[in-house]
Amino acid sequence: MWEVTDSELQSIVAEMTVSEKVDLLSGNGLWKTSPNYRLNVPEIVMTDGTYGVRYQADLIDGINDDRANLEQFLAIVNRRTEHTIEGDFSGTSPATCFPNGSSFACSWDIDLARDLGAALASECQALGVNLLLGPGINIRRTPLGGRSYEYYSEDPLMTGDIAAAVISGLQDNGVGASLKHFACNNSEVQRTTMSSDLDERSLREIYLAGFERAIRKSNPWTVMSSYNRLNGVQAAENGWLLTKVLRDDWEYDGVVVSDWHGIKDRAAAANAGNDLDMPASKSRKRQLHAAIANGDVKLTSIDQSCLRVLQLVRRVKAGERRDAVCDFAGNHALARRMAAESIVLLKNDDNVLPLTMKAGRIAVIGDAATTPIFQGWGCATTHPSRVDKPLDEIKTMAAAAGQDVQYFPLSGPDKAKLAEEAVNGAAEANVVLFFANTENLYDGEGSDRTHLDLAEGQDELIARVAAVNQRTVVIVASPDAIEMPWLSKVPCVLATFFAGQGMGHAVASILFGATNPSGKLTVTFPVRLEDTPAYLHYPGENDRHTYSEGIYVGYRYYDRRRIQPLFPFGFGLTYTQFEYSDLQLDRTVAQDGDTLKVSFAVTNKGAMAGKEICQLYGRPMKTRLHRPLRELKGFAKVELQPGETRRVTIAVEARDFRYFDPEHGGWLFDPGAFGIEIGASSRDIRLKAEIVCDAPRLAPRRLTLESQPFQLFETPAGREKLSAFFRRRLGLDDYGADRLVTYCSESFVGIHSTIEWFAGETIAESEVQQVIDEINQANGWTLDRDAA
Repeated sequence: MWEVTDSELQSIVAEMTVSEKVDLLSGNGLWKTSPNYRLNVPEIVMTDGTYGVRYQADLIDGINDDRANLEQFLAIVNRRTEHTIEGDFSGTSPATCFPNGSSFACSWDIDLARDLGAALASECQALGVNLLLGPGINIRRTPLGGRSYEYYSEDPLMTGDIAAAVISGLQDNGVGASLKHFACNNSEVQRTTMSSDLDERSLREIYLAGFERAIRKSNPWTVMSSYNRLNGVQAAENGWLLTKVLRDDWEYDGVVVSDWHGIKDRAAAANAGNDLDMPASKSRKRQLHAAIANGDVKLTSIDQSCLRVLQLVRRVKAGERRDAVCDFAGNHALARRMAAESIVLLKNDDNVLPLTMKAGRIAVIGDAATTPIFQGWGCATTHPSRVDKPLDEIKTMAAAAGQDVQYFPLSGPDKAKLAEEAVNGAAEANVVLFFANTENLYDGEGSDRTHLDLAEGQDELIARVAAVNQRTVVIVASPDAIEMPWLSKVPCVLATFFAGQGMGHAVASILFGATNPSGKLTVTFPVRLEDTPAYLHYPGENDRHTYSEGIYVGYRYYDRRRIQPLFPFGFGLTYTQFEYSDLQLDRTVAQDGDTLKVSFAVTNKGAMAGKEICQLYGRPMKTRLHRPLRELKGFAKVELQPGETRRVTIAVEARDFRYFDPEHGGWLFDPGAFGIEIGASSRDIRLKAEIVCDAPRLAPRRLTLESQPFQLFETPAGREKLSAFFRRRLGLDDYGADRLVTYCSESFVGIHSTIEWFAGETIAESEVQQVIDEINQANGWTLDRDAA
């Protein structure tokens, strides 16, 4: 506990020397802030990540030396774990490895996300960690992204809501969160030098929207700036991003912390609004000292950052529980439940699943059945407290029915022979469980995938196995979407993504029907890599990566291009069937600031209890600017017994119907009809209704000297003021001025050139600019807006 008042915090800042302030705004070693013993300011401890706490005592409590710190940091980043318990976790404390972001988000369960945050907080408290560096919520723009496994979705609304729940679970239990990576860190290729280049509308609507939503709903105590450049400016040094957007537009008042060694110019970062530089760096501290001394960084800015850091210290110390004991058994049970809620059943022809509980032979193929693939690698990699192996769990459940389970590994000195044995074993089995996976040790932090295939030989082997056994179930572990050239040959596919240490138990539970699968995809699966929105410009060149698809990310792109995906966004099967009916809206007209309540009935028409994820999409009917065909605006998960009907209500803020117009510099409504769609996926719309958006009339486009003349006449003010100018400037009567205005309206060159041309004499630009200013003001634009 560190009990200090606001005025005492300000007094501490006032008493600090410049050197002490620079220390406070710089890391202390790899994972701590700098204490100030003279002023009784304690340190705080931070570590990765948001699907498991990675606590390495020798790094957190070790020697504070720049070279040693860098070597240790690189060792963490470059560590390869093979996604299993058999990786090199020396010195790292065991912790619960929960499903990774790309997995557990498929649960679409806000309460479960909050439970995750609370469980992570309990382990942080037991280990003495005050600040957990996550969640990571970058948009999954391409399935090739190396850290896609950490992130939730291709959709910003879903991303923001899941993140907000995780953050609340953490911070309500005394542990701070660090929302990251801000912003557009969507690729691991040259991640510290590559510039993510995109227009402001795409930034606001897609890549920043999830951050804004999470911040508005949960107020994370810190936000972490990203490694990449954004439109040519290092994100950690980007004043537009960190001050204009984050501080001014969103009114965020927490600490901005750099990604580790993400700052290149310390003075620029300080001026941009990056408060805390992590980890310790003597050279960057020298840079900041020099910048303050020569006036390049104002001391008032330094003081404001110091105050924010001290407020963070007070927050985390107030929530610190030194006597906390972690319930690892309970958290493992949660990891199992999260995995079971998140695994997605993609195909189940002929109801092959669930497996019948009668005697027979089950052939289990693939190394991942015994060495499960359940997490990615990089800074967030967790030393799991225990691991459920799928083969063991399958044997336990099969034994109850006297079923014989035979296992066929694929790794060994003679892989061809092992593959042949697996095919022969499949031919003699009643059902085949093929555990497939993407390449180990390839995707992850600092390394993107280059293709969407399974690990070498697996695609071909699945096809061979399916040819000899028509009851082949493929269980796929992958960081993101994959291609499935064998899909038409197999009846069943389960997608686990990286589902954490409880994955084995969850898979077995679903296979044998103890759990009804309920997960749904949070990204679109393409038929082929070439169908993905970013394909033509990924991963960039000459240190620039153009986001050419603009706002059309994920399902927005597939819908607008009418491309049939392998599996659409929001898709997932269960062992029962759900029927939707009786859609009702609580209002017919919506204004900005309203909350619309949408309700409908869902009925379980099958014979098994199950959970359905209901999705609400908004469909713009008539738009000023191009917009996606539909966009997710809300969702709910409901559990129903066989035959049960329940009424589901989803509340949607009318602000979510808006779009960003860069010319107007803000978020706008299109007045008129707006579609409300209720679906089981983005391509399975069950119910439809309309609401009317009541929005004020927009000002016409802002005019400049180069605007085409027809734009002058979009309002009466344009014709009126130009006619008055001709009468005043050229001495024309009403008839002559009106004729000249008509001539001008038919021109395609700029306003000034047109007026000068038809007037037949030299007219200064300043004279025409004055008329344009008058028209713009009459149309609702301010001169300040014109100047901007």
